[in-house]
Amino acid sequence: MTRLRLGYVPLIDAAPLIIAHELGFAAEEGLQLDLIRLGAWAQSRDMLGAGLIDAAHMLVPMPVAQAMGLGPALPPVDLVMFLSHGGQAVAIDRRIEARLRDQGYPFDFADARAAGQALRRAVEGPLRIGVPFIFSTQSDLMSHWLLLSGFAPDDIRLVTVPPPMMADSMASGEVDMFCVGEPWASFAVERGIAALLLPGVSIWAAPPEKGLVLRRDLIQSRPEQTGALMRAVWRAGRWLDDPDHRGTAAEILSRGDYLNLPPELASRGLGGRLIVLPSGELRECPRFIAFNAGAASFPWRSIAALMASRIAARHGLAPEPAMTRAMAHFRTDLYREHLRPAGAALPGASSRIEGALREDRMVAAEKGQMILRADGFFDGFTFEPPIGTSSQN
Repeated sequence: MTRLRLGYVPLIDAAPLIIAHELGFAAEEGLQLDLIRLGAWAQSRDMLGAGLIDAAHMLVPMPVAQAMGLGPALPPVDLVMFLSHGGQAVAIDRRIEARLRDQGYPFDFADARAAGQALRRAVEGPLRIGVPFIFSTQSDLMSHWLLLSGFAPDDIRLVTVPPPMMADSMASGEVDMFCVGEPWASFAVERGIAALLLPGVSIWAAPPEKGLVLRRDLIQSRPEQTGALMRAVWRAGRWLDDPDHRGTAAEILSRGDYLNLPPELASRGLGGRLIVLPSGELRECPRFIAFNAGAASFPWRSIAALMASRIAARHGLAPEPAMTRAMAHFRTDLYREHLRPAGAALPGASSRIEGALREDRMVAAEKGQMILRADGFFDGFTFEPPIGTSSQN
């Protein structure tokens, strides 16, 4: 057995790593995974850079920012596959919830635009929003949604809070709302601190949330172990996407070594059955999170370009070189090389127009056809990557 050290932050979207270990997918590939629980995303980045872990469960925009030179000087890292799409929830404090109910807002998860406009009417002055890291899908979701809902840039104040600390941050009055991966929004609801306003998939139907990230020098020096890890994680993601397995997954993830929470909290996000308040108000959200289905694990280079363009705009950087650098770190070539033998459906291209699919669509694949998951934004936004990046890589 080859031993690999994997860092993860306790969230339900760490499930592919945990399930790969617990159900033997890694062992079948000749790997012994040492799963190391981390407290914050910067710790994940820094430990990977220092070689203290071999691979990391990481926010998708983080390797993009690193490629753009917006992090500490560390060895190059590559994202080899996505671990999940979705899984985020937006929670508001009880004061704002009361104002929204006074307006008659239904908390139905149905219309992100209506939710944003209601929130704009309910909030006076700047809105302090907890996000897990400055370079995160949550940060991007909040900025995109709120700026199109009547908030001015100066009205939006993003505050970095580690996911397990979101509830405490709201309880202490540091933030008015937050966007975080489950189960930590449901944890705040269960404590009576917050109410759920929206799932992330109401804003962007398939927001890429976490990736499997490795140092490039490890990828180059240990290609067999890299491929073995990718196959184990891919098989775990495929297992997780079976609805009949989500209950078992919730029980495993909730153990003391991992989330250390009641299984019922993990099962809300995994099962897409979210509770707005402790008193009830169940909302069904069957597409809340995906691990592999609909090409969810394929690391589209166009996602790297989209995130790089937005990060560049916020930091006053030229977009074209930022996109070019970022795309080189999303390793569709390795995904094809290592998962083709495992039977993974592979898109015919490595980039696409992001946000163009309003519903799931059957498309041509390397062999036959495959289904791509709907990825539309609530406002119809689309993004076309730079010319010349859509070919197979």
